[in-house]
Parts: sequence; structure tokens; C-alpha cells
Amino acid sequence: MAEPLFLQSVMQEKIWGGTKLRDAFGYDIPSDKVGEYWAISAHPNGVSTIKNGRFSGQGLDKLYAEHRELFGNSTSPVFPLLTKILDANDWLSVQVHPDDDYGLSHEGELGKTECWYIIAADEGAEIIYGHNAQSKEELRQLIQEGNWEQLLTKVKVKAGDFFYVPSGTMHAIGSGILILETQQSSDTTYRVYDFDRKDDQGHLRDLHIDQSIDVLTIGQPANSRPVSLHADDLESTLLVANDFFAVYKWQINGRVDFVKTVDYSLYSILNGQGEIVVDGVSYLLRKGDHFILPSDVTNWMMSGQDLEVIVSHP
Repeated sequence: MAEPLFLQSVMQEKIWGGTKLRDAFGYDIPSDKVGEYWAISAHPNGVSTIKNGRFSGQGLDKLYAEHRELFGNSTSPVFPLLTKILDANDWLSVQVHPDDDYGLSHEGELGKTECWYIIAADEGAEIIYGHNAQSKEELRQLIQEGNWEQLLTKVKVKAGDFFYVPSGTMHAIGSGILILETQQSSDTTYRVYDFDRKDDQGHLRDLHIDQSIDVLTIGQPANSRPVSLHADDLESTLLVANDFFAVYKWQINGRVDFVKTVDYSLYSILNGQGEIVVDGVSYLLRKGDHFILPSDVTNWMMSGQDLEVIVSHP
């Protein structure tokens, strides 16, 4: 029987984490320093588990490896996407991710292009999005000098903002920001600057200056331009579409019938409540739920009030 695959996933404690994953979503968190919830993941550093139906208890990595028919018979050697929710109680490191060629040749895994939907942000919250160096030589000089004020580009953010962060982009998430991140399935990060802070053992975290300079692009990043469509009880906003993923925000107030247009798709409920009906079976949808609609789900109905959903697919 065709069914949605609801997921139970992995918390990641971070030096910059907090408690908003519990406070905003009701998740059971292991400490007051939880930075990431790997909500939909088959990456070996944090594998989601199916929690309903005929595949209950199975890891998403194993399901993808053994049942490619559920994923459009994908030829990608790994499940290609990873959905996270991040709680930045403090600044994340200033960092950059490699592209696929560099990531595979130097780290043995995919590069990382990602994007951020701002769920919530304190007043005045900022991110770092790009840099001001005009050449690799100037980039290296400003990094070696620690001239961060001249080098880094800061942008103020608010709830509902969206940022496309392709590989090669200098970036950092600032304090007081809760985001949903859609990314390639990779955990490779090169730190450029970490505010000279120390971990619980009193050690500075590793930096990766040479690798960062190798992969950083010159020039400011170009953000995507979301496009919205209204159809009866649905407002659908295409946030970004590229070679790796397409990401949408759906606002549902009422009932919406859907027919499959892609092989499979990933869903995160950010607000509201409702239901999804697949093959005549109703499943409750609540804030903080994450699920996949596999290839054998060809049509479905979703309903709710103030139901806010982030949807993605390869």
C-alpha cells in the first residue's frame, strides 16, 4: 500500500546550539546546546528512521539502497538531499563548502550547495552572506590579517526570508536565528573563522584556511527570486530551483488535491496542523513533522488551517 514515510531523526549538539528545537517544535532534546535536527537524512553522520508502515524501524539509508523503486529508481549512489532545522543560539563559524568535484576528490563525499528558510529571527539578527575580496590574493591577505570587518558581508534577516547558498559561498548564521536548511547530502565544512572561541575542553576548533581559499568564489552571491502562485486554498512559492534541488513553501488554508509530478518529495511542517490522505488513509500533520512521499504515491490530499510546509525534491 502506498503511504507517506514519516521520520524520526537525529539531534546534533553544537557549541553554538540552544533550546529552540524544544521550545518551538516540542522536540525532546538531550541538552541545552542542541544546534541541529537532521530531520530528513540518509547521511552516515545522522540517519533518519522510518517510524510508520511497512518499513517502520528501517533507516532511510538502507531503504534507499534496497528500494530504489520508491525513489524513482534513482541512479544517485547516495540519497541526494538532507533537510535540517538549525538553532543558532550563537554565531556559527564563518565557513564555506566545496562543490562536488572538490568534495569527492578531497573528502570522498559530495560537495554542499544549500539554502535557508528563516523560520524565526530575533530583532536585528544578521547572517554573513558573501565577502568583499576582489581576488584570491586579496582574500588570502584579509584572512591572514584577520580583517573581518572589511572582508565579510553582513545582512539583516527576519522570519520568512530565504537565502540560496551555493557551494563556494562565504557564509555564517548569526545568533538568534532558527532556520530550515535544504542541502546536498554532505557534512563537509571548511571553517574560515570561529571568533577565537574554545570548545568545552578549552581548545580552539580547527580552521581550514587553504581549503577555504581553494573553493571560495570571488564576487557577491546572487540570491534566488521566489515566485508565488495562488490556486484556491493553496499558495505555492518556488523558493529556488537548481541542478541539485527545488524548494517550495506551501501555505494551505482548506483542502488541496495533488497529483504527482516528480519521482518523490520531502516535506517539513513548520506551522499549523492538518492531515494528509493517501490511498484513503488519513495521517495527522503537526508542526515539526517531516516525511517523504515516495514514488508509489501518485495522488493525495492535504488539508489544514495556517498549514505552512517546506517541500523539496531533487
